[in-house]
Amino acid sequence: MAGETIDGVRVRDARIGDAADVATLLQTLGYPCDRDEAADRIAMVLADPRQRLLLAEIGGHACGLAGMDLRYSLVRGTEQARITALVVAPDCERQGVGRRLLREVEAIARQAGAARIEVTSAASRDSAHAFYHGCGYADGSRHFVKLLGD
Repeated sequence: MAGETIDGVRVRDARIGDAADVATLLQTLGYPCDRDEAADRIAMVLADPRQRLLLAEIGGHACGLAGMDLRYSLVRGTEQARITALVVAPDCERQGVGRRLLREVEAIARQAGAARIEVTSAASRDSAHAFYHGCGYADGSRHFVKLLGD
């Protein structure tokens, strides 16, 4: 499916040259990032065979991204996938971009032998929760965070 245009949306692997678009999309998601930082982050993903960063385009213009990683789950005894980022540009919402990105991530996870896929969404993102529920995702475990600063 990657690289194929379906319903006007093309999804492909991000490249270093996409750094400005990736930075803009990450900022839309609420994570400050400039072009140079995005280039570094893309390079890290490209260097890790267990990670992917997908960019969605409509008419050649970036309109969304999805990051994912694969890992072995000790408690489940199998591979599992985790969506690390999913964002659609505000002017491209309700055009099937998010669903297309999810389908692509799910296909990659299945091909890698993952038994499940999970995503974390901030408690305040009600519309994201409704989106995931509408795409067949169920509420799961609670997520706890501790920052490890100095």
